[in-house]
Amino acid sequence: MSALGDPTRRAIFERLADGPIAVGELAKDLPVSRPAVSQHLKVLKDAGLVTDTQAGNRRLYRLDPNGIATLRAYLDQFWNQALAAFKEAAERTDEEVR
Repeated sequence: MSALGDPTRRAIFERLADGPIAVGELAKDLPVSRPAVSQHLKVLKDAGLVTDTQAGNRRLYRLDPNGIATLRAYLDQFWNQALAAFKEAAERTDEEVR
């Protein structure tokens, strides 16, 4: 979660949702330098959210499905708790109406 705390990293993360992309292409769309984009990608990679592969003389970065699944499971637990609390509140209100 902390890896996505930075707005630039979130922008990179969201851009990668569109598919694999090289650092240079990412940097064109962002208000930071190419080396800064590389540093942000390293943080995302270390967090398990991004993978990279060699494609000729450049590296393509993409979202890591395993890391996304872990992040989703983490967030789902909060969603499930919220739904359970809503259900409990709705049922309590329904019983009080009767």
